[in-house]
Amino acid sequence: MKKNNILYVVVPCYNEEEVLEETTKQLKLKLTSLIKTKKISSKSKVMYVNDGSKDKTWELIKQIHSKEELFTGITLSRNRGHQNALLAGLMTAKNYADLIISMDADLQDDINAMDEMIDKYHAGYEIVYGVRSARKTDTWFKRVTAEGFYKFMQLMGVEVVYNHADYRLTSKRVLDNFADFKEVNLFLRGMFPLVGFKSTKVYYERHERFAGESKYPLKKMLNFAWDGITSFSVKPIRLVLNLGVLIFGISIIMLLYSLIVKLVGKAVEGWTFIVCSIWLVSGIQMLSIGIVGEYIGKIYNETKQRPRYIISENLEDLTNDKKY
Repeated sequence: MKKNNILYVVVPCYNEEEVLEETTKQLKLKLTSLIKTKKISSKSKVMYVNDGSKDKTWELIKQIHSKEELFTGITLSRNRGHQNALLAGLMTAKNYADLIISMDADLQDDINAMDEMIDKYHAGYEIVYGVRSARKTDTWFKRVTAEGFYKFMQLMGVEVVYNHADYRLTSKRVLDNFADFKEVNLFLRGMFPLVGFKSTKVYYERHERFAGESKYPLKKMLNFAWDGITSFSVKPIRLVLNLGVLIFGISIIMLLYSLIVKLVGKAVEGWTFIVCSIWLVSGIQMLSIGIVGEYIGKIYNETKQRPRYIISENLEDLTNDKKY
């Protein structure tokens, strides 16, 4: 067993006042159990990350921190989104911990899977992915779209772990190297496989949300998927190129056809074909410009090099207002 085993559990929170007390209760029981069995150090903690919540989430986090020594927290200066909040927690926690587990606050991730994750860490694995074994709690639509998301990502050339979200264990060494990834357009579940190091999977069944509403409705999930594709794959641009070559080839054929029709003296065979062709090609052009524009927009955001998040308060550190 490794000697250094201070664990920090990073939990991004956005308007989670309805579930936070129950999350705290369950995580306290889990960490206490892990400390008693000496799987982790008594210095281990849960770090809540307040992502600019509009409710009393941050006030609750501070109250929990004042009462429970196993809990701490940071708050961002404004809402930055789940991926940035998670990154803020990971980059902060690595300064205090030897291994870090990230999970959501809604208790859908099975906290009992932490035991096996830590066992895998002690066995020499530096990244342990929490993978859903089934989607029994999902609706048919949610299940089909979610599984289609992972398959489509793989088709687009993005290396992702199938049915893995952001429930994972990482070592401090992994996060130290992960800090070198400076991109603004974050898709963490696609970035961690790029870091390398020895990795494995732990399977678990995902529960229904304990309380509150999902922070990832369909529209947000679609935007998240598109961000992941355009951040990690150039296949859409290559598709535009291939489509352009195909249309160019068709245009050559149609040019030859038009010349032959002209030479044999036949009249023009109506306007329907011409109108449909114009609309089709115009639509493809607009789509292509949009895809290229999306990539240009991402390049624009990256070149500005604005901080991905600003920590306005860290309950572990009196030095606040840190930019990353």
